[in-house]
Formats: sequence, structure tokens, C-alpha cells
Amino acid sequence: MKFKGKYNHTIDSKNRIIVPAKLRCGLEEEAFTITLGAEGCLYIYPEAEWEKLSDSLNSLPGTSDVRDLRRKFMMNAADGELDKQGRIVIPAELCAKAGLEKDVVFIGNINKIELWSKERLDAAVSDDSNMEELAEKLAAFGVSL
Repeated sequence: MKFKGKYNHTIDSKNRIIVPAKLRCGLEEEAFTITLGAEGCLYIYPEAEWEKLSDSLNSLPGTSDVRDLRRKFMMNAADGELDKQGRIVIPAELCAKAGLEKDVVFIGNINKIELWSKERLDAAVSDDSNMEELAEKLAAFGVSL
């Protein structure tokens, strides 16, 4: 499953959020993991992707930076599941760390889903005017848009 798209939703007082149907199909049949992501969002990984990531992290050398990254990534990880209404429950600690209060945004990001507070996403992605600059940076990795 390749995740894509942007979907606005709200989180309720019990930290439940309806997962958009177009993203839900990648989470329905497997377990998934929710963890703290970069730039103040949460990452939601289907189990197969979580296993790949865990194996990659485990294969890195035991430097202090790697230990710190693994520790932060793993201590904030929680198992997730969809209920019958297609909702997930975000642990309160992760809601606080990601600033999830009311308006939230799901972003499909290829192998994972990002979950943002609307305010943080608006601040992080203020406009699309630097697409040319980003395209040039990707070209350095051999990716052409």
C-alpha cells in the first residue's frame, strides 16, 4: 500500500479520530504502530513497514546518536487498531507531544501516514513556492519529478 493525499479531520475528547477511508485500507488487515515523528507530527506505520524500520534501526552502529534516536522512536511507539467505526485512539502522551487538540490532518506519505495538528502543519508547510528548490534537492538523489 502506498499512502497519499491530505485529509482534514477532528479528534474527539477521548483522543479518537476517524481514519480517512482511502488511508484506512492500508491499516485494516494488519496491526500498526503509532510513534512520534519528525517536526512535531506522529507517524503511523503498517506492521510490515514498522518491521522494516525496526530492522534498519537495529542494524545501525551503537553510537550515542543512534541510541538516542532508537530510544526516542521506540519509547514513544504504541500499538494501534481500528475500531468498528474506522477510528483509532491516540495515546494521551502522544497527543500532547504532537499538539493534537481539535483539528488534525492526515497526510499519506508513501510507506506511512503522518498525523499533524492543523496549526503545526500550517506552520511547517507555509506554501508551495519552493517546489523547484525541493525538486533540485531530490535530483541530487537521482529522483526526477
